[in-house]
Amino acid sequence: MRRLVVLIVISLVGAGLYGWSSSTTAVSAAGSRVSNSTFLAELGVIAKTPTLQCYLDALSRTSLGPGAGGDTATASSAAVWANLRIQGLSVADYVRTTFHYAPSAAALAQAESSLEGELTAAATSAQYTCPGTAAQALAAMPAEMRSAEIREQAMSTYLVSKLNTTIPLTAASIKTYYTNHLSQYDTICVSIAVVSPSKLSAFSAAQAKGESVAALATQFSADASAAKGGAYGCYAPSSTSFASVRADVGAAKLGSFSTTPQYISDNGTEMALFVAPTKETVTPFTQAASAVISDIQTLNATAANSEEQSILYATAVVLNPAFGRWGVSSSSTTPSVFVAALPSSTNSLDPVANLTTASASKYK
Repeated sequence: MRRLVVLIVISLVGAGLYGWSSSTTAVSAAGSRVSNSTFLAELGVIAKTPTLQCYLDALSRTSLGPGAGGDTATASSAAVWANLRIQGLSVADYVRTTFHYAPSAAALAQAESSLEGELTAAATSAQYTCPGTAAQALAAMPAEMRSAEIREQAMSTYLVSKLNTTIPLTAASIKTYYTNHLSQYDTICVSIAVVSPSKLSAFSAAQAKGESVAALATQFSADASAAKGGAYGCYAPSSTSFASVRADVGAAKLGSFSTTPQYISDNGTEMALFVAPTKETVTPFTQAASAVISDIQTLNATAANSEEQSILYATAVVLNPAFGRWGVSSSSTTPSVFVAALPSSTNSLDPVANLTTASASKYK
């Protein structure tokens, strides 16, 4: 399960970012604050520590690479980091005031393991090969900052457990979910047809007449699988392609191609891809368990993200403008930190210009 707030604070002594530092506040959420000096030090260590930067990039799906100078960060890196810090402070304060919760030693130990696991999962999902382990990334933090991040992980995990929509990751709950959604974990055998635009009408007409999947693929498909009637393979829940194949099949009936194709590029030519489930067999729980857990984690993350949005809307936030702007940007409906647009490098006040303007693949 992706944690409710994906963040990892990386702190080390460092300065030189943006050319200044002071004891004033960098970010503050619900009364909890991070000073400018601390925030700048965190950005500095991210910029010069490849292992920490790699895992943080994977979590945020944004590059937090260094700036042009030594121990510097880009404006976008500062904004992303400020956003993660605000999320962490906000959720922690909400849990503390709403549930009066303080994590025990056992909860903190579990949170540390959970945080390491999520860092590793994020890097794997993003297909990053980080120069070190997640445990080494945490170990690189100063003790005080590592303690704070583990505590926030514990607070986030506790909040998720309190949501009414959360499905506990217990053996009994996972098995129950599998039983209630049995058809979602069938092993699926599929056939495909890759059809050129010039043959789409004929393909649709033949499909409407009831021609079989094998006959349609043999006659119209440009893929090499046409020689086998379009047969492409079988995918169990343990397969890394299972989720995408299941999505491609969609609502297609057994033994029939999907009515709405996807479009893929074949050597620069756009082709229509049709997928048909040809056989479905029940997968034993032991083989489907990993896919079931992944689906539950996704559902829990969706519920957690919704709760996080509500918390952020209600949180009083103060942000040093050197690190971005807090609000709802044009690309998001949730309050977040974003980089303010810079003035144009061209002369936007040129009267002539203004006057002119005013008058004007997986199955390949």
